Amino acid sequence: MVSARTFIGSGAAIAVAVGALSGCTSSSPEPSASPSGSSQANSQAVVVVSGFAAQSPFTTPTEACKSGDAAGLSDTGFRTSLLAAGYQVYTSPAQVGPGQISSFDGQGAFDDCPTALPESMTVNALDPIDEGGERLRNFVNYLNTEYGVTSVDLVAHSMGGLFSRSAIKALKDSGSSVTVRSLTTVGTPWEGSFAEDIAAGAIPESACGGEASCEETVKQVKEVSTSGQVKAPEQLSAAFLDGENGKPGWNQAQEGALTGIPVTLFAGNLLTLKDGNPQVWPNDGLAQESSALAPGVSDAVLPHRQCFVRPDVHSAFFSEALGFKKEQALTYDPVVLNQINEVLADVDTALSQPNRVGCPS
Repeated sequence: MVSARTFIGSGAAIAVAVGALSGCTSSSPEPSASPSGSSQANSQAVVVVSGFAAQSPFTTPTEACKSGDAAGLSDTGFRTSLLAAGYQVYTSPAQVGPGQISSFDGQGAFDDCPTALPESMTVNALDPIDEGGERLRNFVNYLNTEYGVTSVDLVAHSMGGLFSRSAIKALKDSGSSVTVRSLTTVGTPWEGSFAEDIAAGAIPESACGGEASCEETVKQVKEVSTSGQVKAPEQLSAAFLDGENGKPGWNQAQEGALTGIPVTLFAGNLLTLKDGNPQVWPNDGLAQESSALAPGVSDAVLPHRQCFVRPDVHSAFFSEALGFKKEQALTYDPVVLNQINEVLADVDTALSQPNRVGCPS
């Protein structure tokens, strides 16, 4: 039975394809407002970053795909909302595999898009975190040389939050001319995805509690992880991100990268299981609430944070598959979209505000 906050005994198998892990949105019309009327200076921009297995085109504040989703899978909802609020918005290109991307004919299809950027600026959404981070860094630097962007706010969905953190460190380490003003992560598994941890054997399969959607997601992740062709899933484990057996993980290696950068974390907790294993439940279908809110990430790694939780699923793919309204997806929830706009409006004073507001201790 599915209710607004409970997911118990649905009995229906949910086939979660790899491409769906990045999220989907339905086609949306271009907003009527143009960035030319924005109060934001051209040198300041918002960059939207998609996640694992995403197919996302490059778009600018004035150019997007004319057929299908204007900015691809999980980016269209964010782009539409941010543009309407007056921000200069670019979406970073990503695709499943190496190369460029200019169109996509699967779920969330898009075509007739702006000119595709080189592979060196296009995240391979199946690659390890730091390889994606390097390409995202190259993309941000491209915005500097071609569009005069000198300051960016990163809004990232799912694994895009990890790509973004890697890019931030790479930008700082290379002395880039671009300053990262803020980072917002939406459904990002800061401390690993329960699906990968179950697939890897770190959490028992019984933690799914017999729920078909959980078991199917784990099955798909396990198949991808053991294929030998994809490196990203294993890096979505708690062991890789937080470390194990006393050895530091990827998170600890990022210490100092987020200094001076306010971070906002959004988590979805629509799916719950009565008396469920807290390592898994509640979750958004792919990331558990606890991981998306990063309670185990120290202040040395994440110095200033605020957190928001919504009764949502990871993406519109999950909301459609489970029979929810699309607004119950983190990528399409109007409350989430409006809150992101408010967060960006307050970035300049964020560091003077109390730390960990809304976050678990």
